[in-house]
Amino acid sequence: MKNDSFDTKLMIEDIKKLKNGETIQEPVYDYVVHNRSKDKTITLKPSKILIIEGILILQNKELRDLMDMKVFVDSVLTQYAATVKPMHEKYVEPSKKYADIIVLEGGHNQVAIDLFSGYISEYLRKNK
Repeated sequence: MKNDSFDTKLMIEDIKKLKNGETIQEPVYDYVVHNRSKDKTITLKPSKILIIEGILILQNKELRDLMDMKVFVDSVLTQYAATVKPMHEKYVEPSKKYADIIVLEGGHNQVAIDLFSGYISEYLRKNK
């Protein structure tokens, strides 16, 4: 297993396994060493719904192609705008165009939350 904090190739492999009904060992990020933990993982079993999150999650086409629905939560905070904005504009913002839905106002947009929840409920109803 590669020991990088970002390993899109491993993530793609793991998502494919989960979608194929296989259990995976998800790497754990260690904030003390600012890298992946060398000895800790989380056992993830497959389920009907898999939610993948991350600021660069829509950057990779192969990863996007594994997703049934892509959501971009658009939220700007003062500290974020002052310290992360240049990198956000260069790497994260361009991936927004690949989302099926763009959620404005972050977690305060109840309409978007209801829409997403309804989509998941309908998916679960159809795939019992």
